[in-house]
Amino acid sequence: MAINNPYQSYQQNSVNTASPGELTLMLYNGCLKFIHIAKNAIQTKDIQVKNTNIQKAQKIIQELMVTLNQDLEVSKDMLSLYDYMNRRLIEANIKSDASILEEVEGLVTEFRDTWKQVIQINRQKQYGHGGSAL
Repeated sequence: MAINNPYQSYQQNSVNTASPGELTLMLYNGCLKFIHIAKNAIQTKDIQVKNTNIQKAQKIIQELMVTLNQDLEVSKDMLSLYDYMNRRLIEANIKSDASILEEVEGLVTEFRDTWKQVIQINRQKQYGHGGSAL
């Protein structure tokens, strides 16, 4: 008999009801989480955990690459940056180099923070400037 985990149910429901923009934000956050775990694994010399989590981060970057709208000019630039991050993750895994992971972490954080701003701006446009006193 399966035990119902409320956290897993909440998490699954969050994914099922998220907008495409929110899903992208979740991918960025997941990527950052896996990079953080991999950095800690390098410090503790846990090769298996490092490898597993860098590969998870790579899969997220690859997913972001294939979901880009190639009709937009900015997508070509993003594709180049995603490709660069993916290659750096491979190099970090091979060399067990936390400084490379920090570089990629910085890039992903910038993407994530920018994406968060885009979502907030879109929400303001969609729902107005609720709460602002005149």
